[in-house]
Amino acid sequence: MKNNIEPLQPDSFYHIYNRGINGENIFKEEKNYAYFLSKYALYVSPYVSTYAYCLLKNHFHLLVRTKSTEEIKLITNENLVTNTSKIGVVKREIPINKDISWVLSNAFASFFKSYSQSLNKAHNRTGRLFEEPFRRISVKNDSYFSEIVYYIHFNPQKHGFVNDFRDYPHSSYHSHLLTAATKLERDEVILWFGNKAEYEKFHNREFILKNLNKFEIEFD
Repeated sequence: MKNNIEPLQPDSFYHIYNRGINGENIFKEEKNYAYFLSKYALYVSPYVSTYAYCLLKNHFHLLVRTKSTEEIKLITNENLVTNTSKIGVVKREIPINKDISWVLSNAFASFFKSYSQSLNKAHNRTGRLFEEPFRRISVKNDSYFSEIVYYIHFNPQKHGFVNDFRDYPHSSYHSHLLTAATKLERDEVILWFGNKAEYEKFHNREFILKNLNKFEIEFD
């Protein structure tokens, strides 16, 4: 049985990651990165708060908190009403516990499917693009949260895409330091570290490099 595929729970923090099937690139052109984020905003953002991300050629990392049961039920039922009101279908209530995990997983599945279909069409490709199922690791303590933010941002340097992860354009590192509009929970992240100066200082703490092996991910 594959690891790191336990059902997603409401009001919980997760490190979510996935890669292209058999390690295939999921970003084939520069414009794919922005398109990926736009699809994520459409399909997944209503159900989660996003704290950090990094997109690399053949995989990605996200740090999210799933919304509460009440929020997820409200969002899902509103969507059902919007999508079915023209044909008179009555909204259904989502049973507590049982269906919430499905709603969350389905949001990600719909996101992956939509992005894959678009990329397949653009590149005359067929079949799955992503590994299934996508992986998730619960973030259950404060130190893990802090270090996973660093790990996600450090990934491009770890994999040799850049000499300094601060130069990589497809992560949330600089988004946290800017003032432009963002769907990230920027204020919460900066406040978590204290302020912007402390956020940058934490990302300079080289001793963290010695602990990165505990975040290593595997695909069965």
